[in-house]
Amino acid sequence: MSNLEKRPAETVVRAAAQTDAATGVEILFPRDVPLGGPRAMSVRRTLPQRARSTIGAWCFIDHYGPDPVDHAGAMQVPPHPHTGLQTVSWLFAGEIEHRDSVGSHAMVRPGELNLMTAGRGISHSEVSTAATTSLHGAQLWVALPDGARDHEPFFEHHVPQPVWFEGATVRVIVGTLLGVGSAASAFTPLVGAQIDLPAGARIELPVDASFEHGVLADTGRVRVEGTWAEPSQLAYVDTGRSVLRLEAETDAPARVLLVGGVPFGEQIVMWWNFIGRSHEEVVEFRRQWQAEVIAGEDPHGRFGAIPSYDGSALPAPELPTVRLKPRA
Repeated sequence: MSNLEKRPAETVVRAAAQTDAATGVEILFPRDVPLGGPRAMSVRRTLPQRARSTIGAWCFIDHYGPDPVDHAGAMQVPPHPHTGLQTVSWLFAGEIEHRDSVGSHAMVRPGELNLMTAGRGISHSEVSTAATTSLHGAQLWVALPDGARDHEPFFEHHVPQPVWFEGATVRVIVGTLLGVGSAASAFTPLVGAQIDLPAGARIELPVDASFEHGVLADTGRVRVEGTWAEPSQLAYVDTGRSVLRLEAETDAPARVLLVGGVPFGEQIVMWWNFIGRSHEEVVEFRRQWQAEVIAGEDPHGRFGAIPSYDGSALPAPELPTVRLKPRA
């Protein structure tokens, strides 16, 4: 899913965070965000928040499910825009149909990566399939650096193969880990991986010491460098560590998503589904979306169109009455 909030925050809403003084690990607590109307899906958002806006270039993490899906609760996300980012769609259960304005048509399935580079601008839709009875997964965004944010949009689909390390199963989604490289495009030094830990497993994972890392607990509790993270919590570990120690409880397995990268050295302005560098730039993105797509003035403009989608595109929310502020 993308950000479907009808009133996206003009500043990052504070979510509780606490740092373990003994280990230096910061635990970021999720906040529940309803997407759309009263019957819409709810997600648990850990990034961004006041305590932390980015981990490497990762700038957005929504975690959802497992949620039962029926006709009323199915995912129905109409065409909507993106700029200046990559969307990383990763499922643990269910199936979602993706269409976009560069002509891509693909399924998002468990263990398979759908990576969309928005660049200068793209639109896409996401709809759960009729056979889906449960949805469980994560939607993540990567901010594009200034030199790549006007790249032509494109789409990739990859199936990372599992590797085994100290009893754990690792799937490298983006970047390189354990000497295994992903074929997914990255414009800054990044890593993303799913790690499945059997009950009682303890691993010492070699990582890049120049990266900061985040560990999102999906199922089961996981201890990160000695600090426990509960399901849906995000454990942050600063740069300077060449080994990351992860441990599952003795009586239950754990599954986590690992994200990381070199600290992102640029300020971004992030509102709704746009990432820019100034208030004025985001205002212009919104104006173009409303004029070109919603009003139908130029279906071949910045965001393009999705002729194969049966329905209308999603109008942008109203802008706040104050200037959008950059995030470090």
